[in-house]
Amino acid sequence: MSPLHDVLQQLSHSHLPWLVLTMAVYLVTLALYKRSRCHPLLIPVFPSVVIIVGVLLATDTPYATYQQGVQWLSLLIGPATVALAIPLYAQRARIYALWKPIAVALLVGCVVALLSAMGIAWALGGSWETLISLAPKSATIPIALPMAERFGGLPSLAAVAVAVTGISGCMLAPLLLRIVRSQDPAVEGFAQGLTAHAIGTARSIQINPTAGAFAALAMGLNGVLTALLMPLCVALFQKLP
Repeated sequence: MSPLHDVLQQLSHSHLPWLVLTMAVYLVTLALYKRSRCHPLLIPVFPSVVIIVGVLLATDTPYATYQQGVQWLSLLIGPATVALAIPLYAQRARIYALWKPIAVALLVGCVVALLSAMGIAWALGGSWETLISLAPKSATIPIALPMAERFGGLPSLAAVAVAVTGISGCMLAPLLLRIVRSQDPAVEGFAQGLTAHAIGTARSIQINPTAGAFAALAMGLNGVLTALLMPLCVALFQKLP
């Protein structure tokens, strides 16, 4: 083997390079995203995932090694989530004024997300594990994975479904919002948080503070409602032939 290959192998089993690589890749893709004038196909999370996965495959690095290397970034998820309370508090008056349409949109969005995922998988002959794994795809990962595992799904497949949903939601959101001619940041943020969970919320925060607040609200409420309604949807599909 070449010396370069040996060096790559040694680096692949170290923790620090993965943290540096992840931050560097994100900064580069973020700069590319801004340079493209926020083109939906270039949202930072999408090319970042492609690059990181490519590096992991090229260096034969187990995901567990990468996960240990970026654990410090994972620790920041908690404080970042709590910090979402700040923009929510700033929008409390408008949230109270819009509680009826918020409640209706939340219920419809959550039910459609659950039933459509399970229904399409069932119609295509998917296994029970597949149905359960795809059901909570629109909830954030800390809720989706335990729910999928509880009812017999595969956490790994659920994680992939959540990631794909978030990325595709961010990509399609600008087009769909133009079709419905929405210019209200509250509506746009709530829609992205409801359908694209944390990824949609992060993008909404970058675009507009109001959109970010309503996206955070939708993400949190949808996670709770998904946990409440998923058992009912599972019981419904268990009765199907």
